[in-house]
Amino acid sequence: MSSTVNWERLWRMSGITFVALFILAYIIYGSQPKVGASPEKLVSFYDGDRTRILIATFILGFAVLNLLWFGAALNSALRDAGQGGWGAAATASSAAVGAILFVLIAIGSALAYSIAGSGNVALTAGLNDVLWVCTVIISFPAAMFVMSGSFGLWRAGHISDSIFYAGVAAVVLVLLGGTTWASSGFWAPDGAYSQYITVIIFLAWVGVFSGILSRSPSTARAPERAAVPTP
Repeated sequence: MSSTVNWERLWRMSGITFVALFILAYIIYGSQPKVGASPEKLVSFYDGDRTRILIATFILGFAVLNLLWFGAALNSALRDAGQGGWGAAATASSAAVGAILFVLIAIGSALAYSIAGSGNVALTAGLNDVLWVCTVIISFPAAMFVMSGSFGLWRAGHISDSIFYAGVAAVVLVLLGGTTWASSGFWAPDGAYSQYITVIIFLAWVGVFSGILSRSPSTARAPERAAVPTP
């Protein structure tokens, strides 16, 4: 029985692990060239820092696995609390966030591995712009994930009203990241809001709610033992 509880707590804490690994990968990866960057900057970043990017790719891939584990743990906790609809939304949205992150990982590693060094400037520039577009698109499933966890845990009575209101604010702020389509500046795909603010809010929410979930008692029922017939 104790091993089951330990595994469940580990899954619930995987959100904190995701945050730590994501930050580490972000630091190692470095500052990605902006939209419309010169060919020299693109080649210097993707081909010149090839080893560093590939190391960050491995760490970020492991971070995504932890995010998916956290989504599954959140779904399980919500279903046990009678909030199966919100739990299903948590699974679907975490899977969508993970899928987009895997696309980001695949494109970035492909650029570093061979594309940027092949001399195909147009393809390199185009894929670099696709990476920035994905950072905008990911705001939608990320907002859904924040919403499903905040509303589901609140309705289950696992979080206070103040934490719930903070979660609602996080939903709105993360969702606003999907509107950052300015050609340049703060509200551009490579601007400060999309690149930093949305990411920080999402990571903070995942870390806080993972901590809350890991401290909450399990509501899963132990398997019933078969009745022993009396003579």
